[in-house]
Amino acid sequence: MTKPIFGQKLKTMLSKYLWMTGSLIIAGLGCIHLYLTFFTAAFSSTNENMIQQMKASSPVLSPAITMWKAWIGFNASHSSGLLFIGLLNFYIALRYFGTVQFDPLFFIITILTIGFYVWLAEKYWFNIPLLGVSMALICFVASFVLTLIND
Repeated sequence: MTKPIFGQKLKTMLSKYLWMTGSLIIAGLGCIHLYLTFFTAAFSSTNENMIQQMKASSPVLSPAITMWKAWIGFNASHSSGLLFIGLLNFYIALRYFGTVQFDPLFFIITILTIGFYVWLAEKYWFNIPLLGVSMALICFVASFVLTLIND
């Protein structure tokens, strides 16, 4: 007995759109984080003395930078990493989903990475990023499951 073509195409299309949605969530979080890092005081301490101490002290690793510069750099690189993951996954899903849907490595690496972000958000961050990365993870996992049952 053969599977109906319409059902298979619908699952593939839904899987692709779920992957693209998860990707846009991650890229959106990266954009917001980048904006907050450079254009607001959102990641500054409420303790002005702490900021001054961070600007006056260096990590053990290198006296060439301050803890404040490292803090801003870490936040900026975190933002660019989210943007890269989100935009690359979106592009791959948009252009090459028909090819990658048959290779689980693409799905597994992204799911593990976003799963790690969920763990970080639960342990170290606050509810808004936890909600965002959790929604993206649900989209990615649902997309992967749909590709598995589409075979």
